[in-house]
Amino acid sequence: MPENTSFTTEEIARLLKISKLKVYDLIKKGELPSYRVGKQMRVDLSDLEAYKQNSRHGVAAPATPGGGVPSAAPAPYSSKPASRSIVITGQDMSLDILATHLERSMPGARPLRSYAGSLDSLIAMYHGESDIVSTHLLDGDTGQYNLPYIRKLLVGLSYVVVHMLARNAGFYVRQGNPKGITDWSALRRTGVVMVNRERGSGARVLLDEQLRLHSIPAAELAGYDTEENSHLAVAGKVARGEADVGIGIEKAAKIIDGLEFIPLIRERYDLVMIKNTSTEPWIQTVIDTLRSSTFQDELSSIHGYDLSETGSILYET
Repeated sequence: MPENTSFTTEEIARLLKISKLKVYDLIKKGELPSYRVGKQMRVDLSDLEAYKQNSRHGVAAPATPGGGVPSAAPAPYSSKPASRSIVITGQDMSLDILATHLERSMPGARPLRSYAGSLDSLIAMYHGESDIVSTHLLDGDTGQYNLPYIRKLLVGLSYVVVHMLARNAGFYVRQGNPKGITDWSALRRTGVVMVNRERGSGARVLLDEQLRLHSIPAAELAGYDTEENSHLAVAGKVARGEADVGIGIEKAAKIIDGLEFIPLIRERYDLVMIKNTSTEPWIQTVIDTLRSSTFQDELSSIHGYDLSETGSILYET
């Protein structure tokens, strides 16, 4: 394999048989040198081999010249003490916009984007693999979003929860709603085929909580086990006639032709940030960015976002 070969974070995860979040954690800790090509992080083959060799010898950080292990040439930023990675985990495009704004306002910062569902994001944060995570998880018993899950999953950690935006969640159906699907009970009708989201996503939690509250067994729903990993993928499957209904957010229905959106609930999309000595210097910068007119003006151009409470602190340990 040519020495100038490089890999994406997804390819590294497959090669090392670890999660993509773990790859970001290694990059964040400086154990796996990387560099940015556009919005994508890449790792050179030489750096990957050096990391593997270091791991065999029990070395925690990349080897240095003269240490007995071949050392890769450092990435351009690796010698700058001020450089720091901030892993932002979640799937909404608002997080991509946030990462861009943080990169502008925090010299030396390298926002890294990782895409995972809400539950998986919080679990990654608990394991120290993410600094900022987004979540939209409904607790059916209280009707409250996010805080019940955050309190249960981030036990023993110090954190702050900040509101990002609110948006409508509901059903994607084909134009004209030929199956007349307007509420949760319609999912169990004969002849109605759904498409689901993956376990751990906010949309999947919303569905499962509603099925529990309405005493609808998942086994009765045609298509319950058919999973897609994004709102757009679910909406596209419905638009193509491969399913009659899917659960997601309103924005995706505006992007794909041939769909109608049936709003069912107003969900809260919040950010969680771990508080420790390495994150506290920039937490206020994130909050200030969320509250800034430049950030909110950019978000306001995207259909379906309610920014009336963006930047408000909901909970802090």
